[in-house]
Amino acid sequence: MALRTKFTEVFGVEHPIAQGGMQWVGRAELVAAVANAGALGFITALTQPTPADLADEIARCRDLTDEPFGVNLTILPSINPPPYDDYRQVIVDAGVKIVETAGSNPAPHLPMFHDNGIKVLHKCTSVRHAVKAQSLGVDGISIDGFECAGHPGEDDVPGLVLIPAAADKIEIPMIASGGFADGRGLAAAMALGADGINMGSRFMCTVESSIHQNVKDAIVAGDER
Repeated sequence: MALRTKFTEVFGVEHPIAQGGMQWVGRAELVAAVANAGALGFITALTQPTPADLADEIARCRDLTDEPFGVNLTILPSINPPPYDDYRQVIVDAGVKIVETAGSNPAPHLPMFHDNGIKVLHKCTSVRHAVKAQSLGVDGISIDGFECAGHPGEDDVPGLVLIPAAADKIEIPMIASGGFADGRGLAAAMALGADGINMGSRFMCTVESSIHQNVKDAIVAGDER
């Protein structure tokens, strides 16, 4: 029997698991494999050097799966920002129905995404940011504890503290990120109030991941007891 949560219901996937939007790793082969397994995979938009390349990558992913998948659009502040509007337009034109935003306020992007029937999962590193994103109308929250890779925020709050604190304030679907790699982690996250988990490193080690085999071997070796 499938494990149903608010996350699976709203985002239309079989399992309450998401593949993190990892720079250079979130490519069609991995995303399609995750989708075919019943979880939610994310192509990383900025892995692709141009919006046209992103359109090609989305098309490649569609050739590999008929299941739902999303696109991660990281919107970090920058002196010379990427052409976010063009990447966003490609996502809309390609008919993608799930987007993960991260790095800054998603408000400028929400109207266009929602007007085109796209659900937005916003990544947050603090309760206050999650509450703000919820008030703006995002469809789900990915709450990132200090254990999470990428940018875990500036508060250094670990997941064991952050997840239940956020769960007390968040009513929309919320998944937990940082240090999750198996069913035990999923059970722990749900016990803390999350509706699923977001995994990165575990997916990096898969056959479909494009990182070098030596890196995969090192990660696996580091887990040996």
